[in-house]
Amino acid sequence: MATNDSLKDRIRTLTDGRKTSEQFGRGFGSLVFWKRGGKVRVYFRYTSSTGSQEDYPLGLYDEKGQGGMQISEAKARAWELSKLYQSGVKDIKTHFAEQDAAREAEKTAAKEALEAARREREARGKFTLGALCGAYVAHLEALGKPSAKDAANAFKNHVSGASPELAATPAMEVQPEQIASLIRSIRDKGKDRMAGIVRSYLNAAYQMAIGAKFDTSAPASFNGFEITQNPVAPIKAIAVKRGERVLSQAELREYFGHMGEGIVDQALLLALLAGGQRIRQLLRARVADWDPENRVLRLWDSKGKRTEAREHLLPLGEQGAKIVDALVERAMEKATKAAQGGEPEPNPSLWLSTAGAVVFHATPGKRVVEIAKRMKGESFDLRDLRRTCETRLAGLGITREVRAQLLSHGLSGVQVAHYDRHSYSDEKRAALDAWEAYLFSKTADNVIPMKRAAAA
Repeated sequence: MATNDSLKDRIRTLTDGRKTSEQFGRGFGSLVFWKRGGKVRVYFRYTSSTGSQEDYPLGLYDEKGQGGMQISEAKARAWELSKLYQSGVKDIKTHFAEQDAAREAEKTAAKEALEAARREREARGKFTLGALCGAYVAHLEALGKPSAKDAANAFKNHVSGASPELAATPAMEVQPEQIASLIRSIRDKGKDRMAGIVRSYLNAAYQMAIGAKFDTSAPASFNGFEITQNPVAPIKAIAVKRGERVLSQAELREYFGHMGEGIVDQALLLALLAGGQRIRQLLRARVADWDPENRVLRLWDSKGKRTEAREHLLPLGEQGAKIVDALVERAMEKATKAAQGGEPEPNPSLWLSTAGAVVFHATPGKRVVEIAKRMKGESFDLRDLRRTCETRLAGLGITREVRAQLLSHGLSGVQVAHYDRHSYSDEKRAALDAWEAYLFSKTADNVIPMKRAAAA
């Protein structure tokens, strides 16, 4: 092997495009100095596994070691590669390319792991059980479902309010045991019906999230939860205790007697005269929903799984029509007053209350309970009144099919949805006339004293 000085001299005399080398020995490779473009580049030369000569670049050469490596450093680097070559690595370039690729893969994997951890942290903070409940409520609101407020209150009072830690848990990590404990805590307070409602809403929310990926009609807000299993499914459904309370005709008369002129009492009275209509639906009625000439009140039934509300027409009896006539007059007066000299609302709600607000759907139910206490008999609520209406209508000979049309329930089957297009208007009118006759029979003047809807 030549001395560094002699090698240095040879390098100095190199012209552009020429090279000089120093052999390490047979099978050990060599050190090559190649002048190109006025600069000397250093290579380790070896014979590859295919028999071809390959040059592996080591860097630039600089005699003073300022702009590149000196001979001693070049020899040291080349010798390291020679030892690698002697160890059996015959394809130096491929070897280091594979090492570079492996390092790059490690960097990519580490970066992806960091991103996955970031997404997981985001999911833990964003896609919680509380957020899932909120998404489900928003979905119900978008569909115009009356149950949206009930679901929001149930989640607020019995999920986020009662168990904030569980509400903050990622929805995908919630376990059946945690749901069972939540539902059990509600039942322990004697609220079996509410426990069943909360379970039902939670189950529906999870089912919506599970199917969201493949249901193009589902809101995109459910996709981020990445839920694959429903922790509510194993929890046994809670059967709602069937009500048995049916008011007698005498109790109905006494119930009438407690009615005042307030707007809430007028709503209760009209619900009863209309055959036991749902208060929620009745409270959505507006002035334009009343046809005074034909005495028909239009309601919209959005209950259940309907995506569009079903038109529900009620041909009212004489007394019910009088109430609606008065309500329309009152609503227009309220709208005119609220306009303060401007253009009044042309189609106001029939149930305008204080300061332009509409009667809240829960208020009539509270009023019924209050009246029931005053009657000092067996308690009853809105569901009992609705049950009473259907039971007494059946006693009057009104068929089950007509009762279903009149009360808008059990109308979601294939036959009703696609084939039975009969309006049942005559049958419903006859039923409500018979119902009024039943309600007002055996009174002093054969008519219950009707009070004009209050201006309050």
